[in-house]
Amino acid sequence: MTRKICVVVATLLAAACARQMRSPSGFQYSSDAAAIKATLDTTAAGWNRGELSVYLSAYADTATAMGSTGLVRGVRGIEGQMRAGFWRTGRPIQVLSYDHLEIRPIGPDQAIVTGQYILTGGGRPDRTGWFTTIWVRTARGWRMVHDHSS
Repeated sequence: MTRKICVVVATLLAAACARQMRSPSGFQYSSDAAAIKATLDTTAAGWNRGELSVYLSAYADTATAMGSTGLVRGVRGIEGQMRAGFWRTGRPIQVLSYDHLEIRPIGPDQAIVTGQYILTGGGRPDRTGWFTTIWVRTARGWRMVHDHSS
């Protein structure tokens, strides 16, 4: 009898753990994560071609960003922050890439993406930092609604 109780308890615990590991209803991990990663790849490619508008296209119009100067609101605010820092010459100062990406669903149409940005070249020392971004599914695809980079 005791062995049966242990088996039942172990089964219930395994089921509970499996339920917590499942993605929230609606988030299709492989395709949604691939779409978010593709958007990030597009932002880096746009940045590296000197097309700030392509980099900014990943943000929802009402996005917020937290950087070294504090909170900015909207794509225009984020653009201003980029121009004041990384784009002072009208082009990016260094080449952008991402590493250590982790995409985690937090709802059927929401995800948290963490990772490392890497800026290289331009006759400057490499610069790296970490970021956490919050993404939502929109009619235009996955877009960032908040970016916290350090």
